[in-house]
Amino acid sequence: MSQIVWIARHANRLDFVNPDWFLTAERRYDPPLSDDGMIQAQQLAKRLKGKKIAHIFASPFLRTIQTAHAIAEVLDLGIKLEIGLSEWLNPAWMTEEPERLSTSTLVKLFPRIDPSYTSRIAAQYPETHEKVRERSAQTARCLSTEFFPHDILLVAHGASVLGAAMGLVGDIAKTEVKA
Repeated sequence: MSQIVWIARHANRLDFVNPDWFLTAERRYDPPLSDDGMIQAQQLAKRLKGKKIAHIFASPFLRTIQTAHAIAEVLDLGIKLEIGLSEWLNPAWMTEEPERLSTSTLVKLFPRIDPSYTSRIAAQYPETHEKVRERSAQTARCLSTEFFPHDILLVAHGASVLGAAMGLVGDIAKTEVKA
C-alpha cells in the first residue's frame, strides 16, 4: 500500500497585498487571505478535485483555514486543526505570541472544521528556525503514520511547509520545495 501526502502553503495573504492592514488589525499576526488569495484557494481546490485525499489538516491560523476550507468544500471533507503546522513563531516577526480566533469561533465561521480533533503536536512561542523545522517535520511524520494508508493534505505556512517536506523526504526538500 502507498500513501500520498499533499503539502500546500496558504494562498496570498492580505497583509502582503496591503501592508497597512497590520497597523489597524485586531489580530495583527493572523491576517486573512487577500481577494486574489481567495481565488488561489479556489484554484487549488479545483486542482485537488478527484484526488483521493481522505483527511485535511490545517494550521490554526486564519489564512490556512480559509485555504483549507475552500478545498474542503470541493472535496466534501472536514478540516482538522493541527497546531504542529502553525506559522513559524519567530520573535523577530512577532513581538508576542500571535492571537488567533478561538476554535469555537472558527467552527462557527468554517463549519467544516472538526471540533472533535485534538492537535497532535504543540508549538511554543518563541521558536527558532531549527525548532519550527523540527516541529513541522515531526507533525508530518506523525500524521502520515497515524492516518496511513489514507492520502492526506497538510495546509501550512512557508517554514512549516518546508519542515514538513523535510520530515518526509529529508534535506532534498531544501532545494526542491518552493514555499
